[in-house]
Amino acid sequence: MDARETLSRGWPAPAKINLFLHVVGRRPDGYHLLQTLFQFLDYGDEISFRLRQDGTIGRLNELAGVPADSDLVVRAARVLKEATGTRWGADIDVAKVLPMGGGLGGGSSNAATVLVGLNALWGTGLDTAALAQLGLGLGADVPVFVHGVAAWAEGVGELLTPCDQEELPVLVVFPGCQVPTAAVFTHPDLTRNTPAIKIQRFSLAESHNDCEPVTRRLYPAVGEALDRLSRYAPTRMSGTGACVFACFATREAAEAAGRELPAAWQWFTAGRRNRSPLLDRLEAEHRARDGEPPR
Repeated sequence: MDARETLSRGWPAPAKINLFLHVVGRRPDGYHLLQTLFQFLDYGDEISFRLRQDGTIGRLNELAGVPADSDLVVRAARVLKEATGTRWGADIDVAKVLPMGGGLGGGSSNAATVLVGLNALWGTGLDTAALAQLGLGLGADVPVFVHGVAAWAEGVGELLTPCDQEELPVLVVFPGCQVPTAAVFTHPDLTRNTPAIKIQRFSLAESHNDCEPVTRRLYPAVGEALDRLSRYAPTRMSGTGACVFACFATREAAEAAGRELPAAWQWFTAGRRNRSPLLDRLEAEHRARDGEPPR
């Protein structure tokens, strides 16, 4: 039996947050032109793979309301298989903790981890740029997760410039509602003409999220969470919501604020990271293949 048929666990699919999100225009095909700054969290889903010699792509866990053929993890594996012509398949299991419709990039992160993980485990040999291009066909946020470094993003989110930011704790709150991205980006009241800014002029205090007014109107619970959390620290919505986050100086302060939130809300604390945990897992896989001791 080929050694690659063993179960490979512990592939992180981390959350992202948008430190700001400006909608600066719209393309003729309807896609919005954005400026945003992605940073990762040391918190997210976890993916495991069991490789198969018969070439089948399977999903081991159920995801409510998402058929396997529509699931980004299955689609990502099939895209990689088709692009490389590998004979290998895989059963994929996702330990899901990130809320759907939360604006934390869970689906995109899952897809990126499948591309990166299976590229390594199958030995298909695509470089990061090629994987990111495959990911773009699955979703505009997938490339940033493939590259795995905090980035200033433009275009539809695919034009990435590495951009380190402070790695401070955050409190992330999910107020219990799912926000479909399309409902926000197709809304007639969405601001679509915010002037573009230069990366050197970015500051958290002087930027904003253009999606927030529409999301507040459509989903009042998000507005309530923003207002409640802003009592403790600077607060922002991630993506189109529903999750909101506040930046704190210490993890203890973030946790203390979380304990004062309504019991019905889900929350967690995490560290902001400029390097994705996925890159660390990939390096560990390469070291194991090369017979190097773990670090």
